Amino acid sequence: MRLSRYFLPVLKENPAEAQIVSHRYMLRAGMIKQQAAGIYSWLPLGFRVLRRIEEIVHQEQIRAGHIPLLMPTLQPADLWRESGRYDDYGQEMLRIKDRHDRDMLYGPTNEEMITDIFRAHVNSYKDLPLTLYHIQWKFRDEVRPRFGVMRGREFLMKDGYNFDVDRDAALHAYNRHMVSYLRTYERMGLTAIPMRAASGPIGGDNTHEFLVLAQTGESEVFYDDRVTGLKLGQRDIDYDDRAQVAAVCEEFTTLYARTDETHDPAVFDQIPEAHRKVGRGIEVGQIFYFGTKYSEAMGATVVTADGSRVPVEMGSHGIGVSRLLGAIIEASHDDKGIIWPEGVTPFPVGIVNLKQGDGATDAACESIYKALAAKGLEALYDDRDERAGAKFATMDLIGLPWRITVGPRGLAAGKVELTCRRTGASEEMSAEAAVDRVAAIYAGR
Repeated sequence: MRLSRYFLPVLKENPAEAQIVSHRYMLRAGMIKQQAAGIYSWLPLGFRVLRRIEEIVHQEQIRAGHIPLLMPTLQPADLWRESGRYDDYGQEMLRIKDRHDRDMLYGPTNEEMITDIFRAHVNSYKDLPLTLYHIQWKFRDEVRPRFGVMRGREFLMKDGYNFDVDRDAALHAYNRHMVSYLRTYERMGLTAIPMRAASGPIGGDNTHEFLVLAQTGESEVFYDDRVTGLKLGQRDIDYDDRAQVAAVCEEFTTLYARTDETHDPAVFDQIPEAHRKVGRGIEVGQIFYFGTKYSEAMGATVVTADGSRVPVEMGSHGIGVSRLLGAIIEASHDDKGIIWPEGVTPFPVGIVNLKQGDGATDAACESIYKALAAKGLEALYDDRDERAGAKFATMDLIGLPWRITVGPRGLAAGKVELTCRRTGASEEMSAEAAVDRVAAIYAGR
């Protein structure tokens, strides 16, 4: 993408309404525009990152054996009255009437609707286990929306729902989601800690939140800092192997990690003092096992092998897709701007032309741009007629992980400069070597 042809409305000054880093940088980098309190338009750069996050979520859900579908944003109120949950959300639920005076709502979550889909089409234990999920816009009418996409009213969320014939199978689905979420966050360059949490209006007696440590986090968290060193890495996990999946979950949940809602000071005090940490965290996902809470209320049953009919065991599992974008920025930035991890960056590399209009420099930039494209990498080429300082400031603000700088002096020596945004380290090399280095970094992503 040539920057001269792109829509990137960057701001030089910090917007007065932005209180936290992610909100400030998303506005300054031209990623979002507020349309109403807690409601944003996603401009091209922000939309690219949002789609990359969504793609990773889809890939890891499908890897775990979960099946995508798409449910509507508007839901009939009668489904929520069936479950007995219509009043639980209070004023956070946006309630409306259609032209026929039927009660509708803008969905804050989808337990009722997915249960209705299940009961209409599944009748036998032979069709289980089954996990369905979608990525869809939600709306919760927050009384004080703030912090940009971190606490907006409209947000993009992945919500998945498992249906199982018995408790053991449902708990395996719970564990499977935990592992798939851990892998999802790692691919985004995040350390997200699973913490025992409260279930709230969704219900159930088994739930974990996934929190990213950040000073701007809304939740106070208490944890053994050894949990931050745990990684899945490249482990080959068989999601059908209950013992293996349970062992991974045990590894990541044995060390103490709690939100303030479930914190137990007596247990926390038993951790060696050097490893006891208190901080703040940003919630980026939550998983629930709630058994038959919805299936009993809404008649979602299956016939078992012995001919009896039982309500299915269920759980729900959410990832805040749009919220993740803000969380990544909170966890990865400096005083110059965003620092995108390679897994979610809007463009893998930026090309800076230090002397636009110079024949040799223009030709070298074009050659690098095309060579990257031939390797499947779409670079952001700053071909504007701007001073070098402005181009560097833009690249630092939008936070692409790598930058190739091309200028007449370097070209005279047969060199360009490859710079790592995270470390600031630069290395001179041939244009061909720079292209190959960047391609190697992104190979397999």
